Amino acid sequence: MEIQTGALVIVLAYMVGMMIIGYVVGKINIKGSADYLVAGRRMGLFMVAFSLSANNIGGGSTTGLAQKAFGAWGVSAIWYVLAASLAMIPLAYFAPKIRKTMAVTIPEVVGRRFGKLSSNFTAVLSVLSLFCLTSSQIGASGAVINALIPTIPLNVCLLLAGFVTIFYTTFGGMIADQVSDLIQFGIILVGLAIATPIVLKHAGGWAAISAALPGEKLNMTQIGWASIIGYFFNYFCTFLCGPEMVSRFETCKDEKTAVRASFLCAILMAAMAIFPTLLGLAAFALKDQLPGLAENGSNAMMVVTGTYAPGIITGLISAAIICATMSSADSNLLCMSTMIINDIYPGFGGKKKLNDKQTIFYTRACNVVAALVAMGISMFGVSLVAMNTFAFGIRCAGPFAAYGLGLAVPKATKNSGMISIFTGTIAFVVWQLLSNGGTLWFMMPVVFGSLVSVITFYVVNLIEWKRGVPAAPSAYVVEEAK
Repeated sequence: MEIQTGALVIVLAYMVGMMIIGYVVGKINIKGSADYLVAGRRMGLFMVAFSLSANNIGGGSTTGLAQKAFGAWGVSAIWYVLAASLAMIPLAYFAPKIRKTMAVTIPEVVGRRFGKLSSNFTAVLSVLSLFCLTSSQIGASGAVINALIPTIPLNVCLLLAGFVTIFYTTFGGMIADQVSDLIQFGIILVGLAIATPIVLKHAGGWAAISAALPGEKLNMTQIGWASIIGYFFNYFCTFLCGPEMVSRFETCKDEKTAVRASFLCAILMAAMAIFPTLLGLAAFALKDQLPGLAENGSNAMMVVTGTYAPGIITGLISAAIICATMSSADSNLLCMSTMIINDIYPGFGGKKKLNDKQTIFYTRACNVVAALVAMGISMFGVSLVAMNTFAFGIRCAGPFAAYGLGLAVPKATKNSGMISIFTGTIAFVVWQLLSNGGTLWFMMPVVFGSLVSVITFYVVNLIEWKRGVPAAPSAYVVEEAK
């Protein structure tokens, strides 16, 4: 599908706008390392909620969701994102506890409670996963640009996506990330909200579309309750131990904002679940009238909007898809660089204590180097699905109990956290191999690994509580008076 001139202008304007935001924020708002790493811990409700939402809504939740609705899942594809929305509700319990730690990273909190070994192992797992995710998201962004502008070679598109991500993340840090997330999610929400009713109207309305669909495509539980529940637990596990999620809660101006942002994010994501699902169903109903539509519906959203919506709306959707993937890339990149400087460097022998300026400089340098390497890897065509599945699991399954329950169980012992990290990680790897990265006995690898880490955590605690082993140090520090 040839992209229209108006759509191309919007996409290019978006990318230039993101770089300008990064530069301006870096010049005006970055006064110290706290500004660069956690946005000065002064972000309000809407900034945090939209940033959380932008990081949850990626390419798989837009074009991927439409493809699933076009395919065998039908309307039940909505659960692919709706389950993530529901997972934000229990996360609201942990959100104020995360903010209360006054930490920068997950390994920092794990280290406070369960020691240096636990912190170092968690940091290595997190950096490894974030590196994989950065590579996959830059690759996905480049692939989207290439699909929209096929005259540009794929490798050039990858370089373009990587350069834009590097520029505004490196200059603007967390503040630029959150400002861009707010804009990105706004583009996604507005673009899809405008395009969907236009497409439905041109297709004859919902009544005409539903009449053209097989009955099973209108079954809300077509994918099965086991899959729906599995997705819920999968999202909850990855959200609670996801550095890009935790870092957003750390930027909140207070604990109440963290709770409210979690609930507002749930509402925003629930709204976002609707539009791609409807577009995928509309594309299936109109498939005989849509030239260039892939047989598997992989381009269903773009083809149906490009056919029926005005060029400017197509441009909004195009920009939305690009920003959906880039919003994840920028967060993963900054979180990875932050952990390298905050946790890996001191944890593995770094002797020199860095001041504010040095922290910002070296974190920026890590952003550039890591992104360049990630861009190189993305050019080798590694499977994005395989890379994402491994990355999400390896960072969450082991540290799940140590971090999440470490915040909620004051009497937890040092060994309970340390041992649970190792058993959870091993369980994830074993389940990943047995299931080939899929589902085995209705359980995804990350959920199984997290479950094993929770069981280990409580078993070790019960044994050591009976033996009178003292509690590990607190995860919380008192906020200094301003």
